[in-house]
Amino acid sequence: MTEVLLIRGARIEGGDTADLLIEGGVLAEVGRSLSRVGATVVDADGLIALPGLVDLHTHLREPGYEASETVLTGSRAAAAGGFTAVFAMPNTSPVADTAGVVEQELALGEAAGFVTVQPIGAVTVGQKGERLAELGAMADSRARVRVFSDDGFCVWDPLIMRRALEYVKAFDGVIAQHAQDPRLTEGAQMNEGAVSAELGLAGWPAVAEESIIARDVLLSEHVGSRLHVCHLSTAGSVDIIRWAKRRGVDVTAEVTPHHLLLTDELARGYDASFKVNPPLRREEDVRAVREGLADGTIDIIATDHAPHPAEAKACEWPAAANGMVGLESALRVVQLAMVDTGMLTWRDVARVMSRTPARIGRLARHGTPLTAGEPASLTLYDPAPTRTFSKADLRGRSVNSPYVGRELPGEVRWTLHRGAVTVADGSLLDRPGVRA
Repeated sequence: MTEVLLIRGARIEGGDTADLLIEGGVLAEVGRSLSRVGATVVDADGLIALPGLVDLHTHLREPGYEASETVLTGSRAAAAGGFTAVFAMPNTSPVADTAGVVEQELALGEAAGFVTVQPIGAVTVGQKGERLAELGAMADSRARVRVFSDDGFCVWDPLIMRRALEYVKAFDGVIAQHAQDPRLTEGAQMNEGAVSAELGLAGWPAVAEESIIARDVLLSEHVGSRLHVCHLSTAGSVDIIRWAKRRGVDVTAEVTPHHLLLTDELARGYDASFKVNPPLRREEDVRAVREGLADGTIDIIATDHAPHPAEAKACEWPAAANGMVGLESALRVVQLAMVDTGMLTWRDVARVMSRTPARIGRLARHGTPLTAGEPASLTLYDPAPTRTFSKADLRGRSVNSPYVGRELPGEVRWTLHRGAVTVADGSLLDRPGVRA
């Protein structure tokens, strides 16, 4: 693409209309009736300009599980969904629990070039929950890790959780907890409730999530350290986070798009594309997490993009893997669940899907406002069309999406990462040529 791009008539975060002149990887000018000889002009009439989306919870699977996803394929999926930065979870093989592995992931992201890939380090060695990983070494590495998580596994031992919270204070890190009491969820297959009883599937009680969150916010308060709660899913969890914030605890929380829209009723068809950890909950929980996001109790939306090969899902429900891909569909689901219902504005979407996740992850020069002098990482989104989501919309290596065949609003029209176009007029480019 040309070095100079002139975007005309975009609605900045859904508000006032402005032109954006992009040159040298930055927003050179933002205003009305801009012009530049030789610039490529993009007609953005009707399009919403958002700061590039930032996902605090993505599984890229590389190294070790490249049959499901690679850093390159996951980066392409992210760009297609309007993302310009993703935080890569550490459940790889080897686990990202050393400086060497997180630096390898960083290098793979830089080579792919579609988005900024920021590694997350494991809290414990091998994610086994027995002893702390090399938190300081990962923080001091070229990857400058600031988020640590054993996602997929709960840091269940309270002493280890306390020590991790204490350790990361030295470099302003945060522990991102997968809140799941392992004893309360042994053999669990779906949300514990009326539907699980009818289907005869072992239930996954809400208290297994809520009890860990309650413990950890008290530990965070005691230590005076930052805690982040991954993929919150129950009404009780929202209440606990609300209480903790009123108390002054330094805690943040995320919700996934699928927990904002889908319920445990979808398990009735035994379609494993709806099997996820934490499980889809009751309609009452969906209402509660929507309200918690709208009132600021829940800080961000994160995809928990979890790709799996076809054979891991094309089997009976108890044997199927947990997880859904979500990068390509996230913004469209958020429009359906939160914007079209009047619970969030587009400015709110910019906050919960860009600014705040970048702040929580301490990711510099992301989530910045669309003003002159800032990096040109942005998304142009068309909220008007409605069409059926299909496998053709999935640009990663796996297709385990719960939305295939479902009508969803909106479309990502353009994505720019540091001034380089990755999606142009709705089409993902083969090579973005992103600047370092």
